Amino acid sequence: MMRIKDAARASGESRRAFLRASVAVGGGLLLDFSLPGALRARASSAAASTLNAYVQISNDGAVTIVSKNPEIGQGIKTMLPMLIAEELDVDWASVRIEQALSDPARFGVQFAGGSRATPLNWEPLRRVGAAARQMLMSAAAQSWSVPVSECNTESGRVIHRPTKRSLTYGHLASKAATLAAPDLAQVALKDPKNFKIIGKSQPGVDSPLVVTGKPLFGIDVTVPGMLYAVFVKSPVFGGSVASANLDAVKAQAGVRDAFIVSGGPVFNGLAGGVAIVGTNWWLVDKARDTLQVVWEEGAAAAQSSAGFARQAVELSTQPPGAKLVADGDVTQALGASARRLEAAYSYPFISHATLEPQNCTAHFRDGKVEIWAPTQNPDAGRKIVAKTLGLTDADITIHMIRCGGGFGRRLMNDYMVEAAWISKQAGAPVKLLWNRQDDMQHDFYRPAGFHFFKAGLDDAGKLQAFSDHFVTFGENGKAAPSADMGANEFPAKFVPNLELGISFMPIGVPTGPLRAPGSNGLAFVFQSFIDEVAHAAGQDPLQYRIDLLGERRQVGAFDAGRMIDVLALVRDKSGWTRRKPPKGSGMGVAFYYSHLGYFAEVVHATVAAGGKITVDKVWVASDVGSQIINPTGAENQVQGAALDGIGEALGQVITLENGRVVQSNFNDFLLLRMNQAPPIEVHFLKTEHPPTGLGEPALPPVLPALCNALFAATGVRIRSLPIDPQLFV
Repeated sequence: MMRIKDAARASGESRRAFLRASVAVGGGLLLDFSLPGALRARASSAAASTLNAYVQISNDGAVTIVSKNPEIGQGIKTMLPMLIAEELDVDWASVRIEQALSDPARFGVQFAGGSRATPLNWEPLRRVGAAARQMLMSAAAQSWSVPVSECNTESGRVIHRPTKRSLTYGHLASKAATLAAPDLAQVALKDPKNFKIIGKSQPGVDSPLVVTGKPLFGIDVTVPGMLYAVFVKSPVFGGSVASANLDAVKAQAGVRDAFIVSGGPVFNGLAGGVAIVGTNWWLVDKARDTLQVVWEEGAAAAQSSAGFARQAVELSTQPPGAKLVADGDVTQALGASARRLEAAYSYPFISHATLEPQNCTAHFRDGKVEIWAPTQNPDAGRKIVAKTLGLTDADITIHMIRCGGGFGRRLMNDYMVEAAWISKQAGAPVKLLWNRQDDMQHDFYRPAGFHFFKAGLDDAGKLQAFSDHFVTFGENGKAAPSADMGANEFPAKFVPNLELGISFMPIGVPTGPLRAPGSNGLAFVFQSFIDEVAHAAGQDPLQYRIDLLGERRQVGAFDAGRMIDVLALVRDKSGWTRRKPPKGSGMGVAFYYSHLGYFAEVVHATVAAGGKITVDKVWVASDVGSQIINPTGAENQVQGAALDGIGEALGQVITLENGRVVQSNFNDFLLLRMNQAPPIEVHFLKTEHPPTGLGEPALPPVLPALCNALFAATGVRIRSLPIDPQLFV
C-alpha cells in the first residue's frame, strides 16, 4: 500500500487535495476524503457531496460517519468508522453510521475481499479523523484569538487549556468548514495508549436490526411498482436455450411475462436462460415448475468429479506441466534418504452456500439503471452491467445493501447484470431472487485439487527432500480462478531440496474465490503431509514444525519468527506438552500464513463408536499486528472462520455428474450444525507490525489441525475431504 504522500505524488495532486471541507446542507462541517486521482474526476455538486462525505458534523453536534466498504457480516461498517471517530475524538455513542453509495470517484476502491480493509484503511481513515479534529481546534483558536497549540479536544469539545474554556464541535462546525483542509501527511495521530475507541469492544452498528429480523438485507429491498423475477439457467454450465414453452408459463397465476435470455459464454455476466416475471415471487417460482426447456448443453456435459479424479491420477504419473520452484536436486536427495514417504491428497469442489441466496433489485428507466445489490465488489458489477446494456458507468447507481454472507461469492456480480437486463426487458423495477437450488447449482465453486507428495528424511528425521505435483484446473499454462498455487508455499525455501510442480486439466465449470482462496485447500494438504513427516520422524508434530522453520528470518513476505511465536503461544495455551487425551481422542496442530496473518491452531477431537466425530475444542493463536481494532468483532471473525473450516472438513462437497451439480440444498450440502460447534479459544499476539485483516486467515489451519487430531485419536490418516466417518468404523 502506498503511503499518502507517495500516492499524492503518483497522482500529480498536492497532498492537501486529499481532504476537502465544506458547509454541509443545513450548516455544519462536511469532510470529503478522496483517494489519489479522484478529485479531477469529480463534478462540483453540493447536493451530491452530502451523500458521499466521510464526516459530517451538524450545528447541533450530531456526528455522522460514512462507512465506505460493503458490509457482509465481517463488521466493517463498525470498524472503519471507529478509526475516524477515534482520531476525531468524539464519544462513540454519539456517532451515527451511514452506508456509502458505490462511488469510486469519491471513495476509491470499495470492496470486501482479501481481508484488506484494515491494512488499506488503518492509517488513511485515522488521518481523516485527525484532520477534522485539527480544523475544529483551529476554528476554536480563531474564536478565542489564541494559539492552536493551547487547545486540545475531549469527547466532542475543544478545550483551551490555560482558561478551561470549551466549545462543542457543533458550535464550531460551520466555522471549521470555512478553513483550509490540513495536509493529511502532517496531521498528528494519537498515541495508541490514548485510544478510547480503538481497542475497545463495540457491538455491530446493525446488530439490533439483525437479531430482531428488521429489513436490512438485499432480500428485504422493496421499491414502488416492483415486480419479482426468477431466472432459470441451464443445469450444465455454459448451456443455452434451444426452445421453451413460454406460453404455458405466461398462463400461470401471477406471471406478467416470460422470455428467453440469449446470454453469452462468460460466467460472470449474462448467461443464457429463461426469465419469469410476475407480481409475487412465490408465484413466479412455482410457475417455473411448468417450464419445459430444451437445452443446448455444450461441452461441459462430458465433465464429472469422477472423471477429473481419474485424469489427475493419470497426470500424476507424468512430469509436471510446469515447475513453480526447483531448489537443489530432489531426485538425488530422495534416493539418498534414510526414509521416504509418498502420499496423495485431494479436496473437492465446494459451494459458498451463503445463507441469503443471490438477489438484486434493479430499475432501468430513461437509459439509466438504479441497482440495490448485496455485493462485495460493486464497481465490477457496474462495469458488467454497463457493458451488457450498452451504458456508461455514469448511467448506473448502485446502493450497497448488507449481504447475508459473502465468503467471496458476491465478488461475482452475475445476479446484478441479470436483474438489470430483466428490468429493461420488463419495463419495470424488478427484484431478482434465486432460490436455494439456483444458488447451490450455479455458484463459482472453490476448485477441487489433487496433490501428489514425496518426502525424504535423513537418519535424524530431518526433512531433506520435498516435492508436490499439484494437478489442478486451467488451460494454456494458466490456472482457472482460485485454482493456482504460488512458488512460496511452505515448506518452500525451508528444505534444501524442494520441487513444486503443476499440471492443468481443462474445466467448463466456473470457479472462484472462497474464504481464504487457495489457502483453504492448500493448508489442508501441506500441513497434513508435514504432520505425516513429523510422525515418520518419530518427533513431536508441533516442535517439528518449529524446527523446520529454523532460525528467525524473513523469507520473502513470510517472517519465520512470527510464526514460531504463534506456534509457541498455541502450544502453551492448549497445554500441548501436557496432553494426555483419553482413548479415541487426540490433539492435532497446524499453522498457516495467509492474508498477512500468522495463525497456529490446535484442535482436540474425539471419535466414538460408529465413526461419530466430535470436535471438542479449538485453540487459535495469531499475530495480525500491533492493534486489534474491535476485539469483539475480531474474536467473532476468528471463531467464525474456524467454524467455517470445520464445516468444510466434516461435510461439504460439490459433486459433478454429466456437467451438472448433484447437490441442491442443505440436506446434501452439509453446513455445520450448532451441536457440532466447539468452543474456540482465541489469543492475539500483539507485535510491532502494522495491523492486518481477520476475515480469512484463521480458516486454513483448522482443517489440517482437525485431520491431524483425528490421526492422533485413531491412527487413521485423512487424505481426502470431506472426512468420511466410515474410515473409523
